[in-house]
Amino acid sequence: MARQKQEKVVSDELIDELLKQGRKPEDINGLLKQFTKAVVERAMRAEMNEHLGYEKHDPAGANSGNSRNGFTRKTLTGEFGEVEIATPRDRNGEFEPQIVRKNQTRWTGFDDKILSMYARGMTTREIQGHLEEMYQVEVSPSLISEVTDGIMEQVRAWQNRPLDAFYGVVFLDALYVKMRHEGRVENRAVYVALGINLEGQKEALGLWTSANEGAKFWLNVLTELRNRGVRDIYLVCVDGLKGFPQAIETIFPHAQVQLCIVHMVRASLNYVTWQDRKRVVADLKPIYRAPTADEAERQLAAFETQWPRYPAVARLWREQWERVIPFFAFPEEVRKVVYTTNAVESLHMSLRKIIKTRGSFPSEEAAIKLLYLALTKVSAKWEYVQSWKQMLNYLDTFCGERIRQAGVRT
Repeated sequence: MARQKQEKVVSDELIDELLKQGRKPEDINGLLKQFTKAVVERAMRAEMNEHLGYEKHDPAGANSGNSRNGFTRKTLTGEFGEVEIATPRDRNGEFEPQIVRKNQTRWTGFDDKILSMYARGMTTREIQGHLEEMYQVEVSPSLISEVTDGIMEQVRAWQNRPLDAFYGVVFLDALYVKMRHEGRVENRAVYVALGINLEGQKEALGLWTSANEGAKFWLNVLTELRNRGVRDIYLVCVDGLKGFPQAIETIFPHAQVQLCIVHMVRASLNYVTWQDRKRVVADLKPIYRAPTADEAERQLAAFETQWPRYPAVARLWREQWERVIPFFAFPEEVRKVVYTTNAVESLHMSLRKIIKTRGSFPSEEAAIKLLYLALTKVSAKWEYVQSWKQMLNYLDTFCGERIRQAGVRT
């Protein structure tokens, strides 16, 4: 009951009186503007009373050293249009209102609306049109840019934040995004690092851009992760990029490198004719679905016997065998989590859905800005990895000392 009384700030009588002025949507919108203006201006006058220490016309203000000095008019943009409000001033210029701060031109929450639309991949023109259609608010492109540019400070803080000392699994992969660089539009690689911490929670570790994907640049990324606090990683899952495993082992010498099985299958199909592809994919499956590494090797031998016309496929798997089989040591429940880069590729798919409406980005900063907002939106829905407790028990048994050496208490 007490809560109901507290929530009912405006009486029914007042609402009825206000509705006499009109009941159409545009009338209600006008009433909201009037009501908001009245409440905000009254709140600022109360703030001024508190600042000065006396009410208006109170004799206590005589010779107090400061007094009211009229008003400054400003226009605030919000969901129900533009509202002009009068901000009180004091003679000494010391008054700093809190409900509407100096230099504020938009209602609190309005920027979030713009960022939310931007994070969904809407262009500046589309955001303009949506705000005008929904709220009858005319917003300039420069205002939208001002709001979205403000996100770069968050991006920099996020990109430089400290990371956990130990990660159970880290996935490394890149996607390509069209952006303008040095005066021309080109496809540039956006490097993504996705980790699973010891609690089983997925975490995007960072975003980086380069002309193309290469082991040398990945070495820079790994060095940055090290500098941000990562001391050790148990397993790093990557595609078959040449020199990639060596780059990982240079920075994290104890990390096991797991080649992505999906990438191995795709690479195998480069040697296979179109008509045989489905059957080859089906016959490769018993290799990585085997219960043990020894059984997987027997299945590889069986594949080799069954497909003598494609010796390059079996040779590819044998050459990479030591980096194919690490996942067989893990509990069966979590093998699918760690033997492919599906986790990061699923993230890429979500990011591509958001950026697909853009032909290209005017700059690297614009691309990173949107990708960061999209990533924030996607990661909010991430759940803990299923069956991670089994993986955690495995890690504690086989590399508990490494975890403790990294400075993590188990």
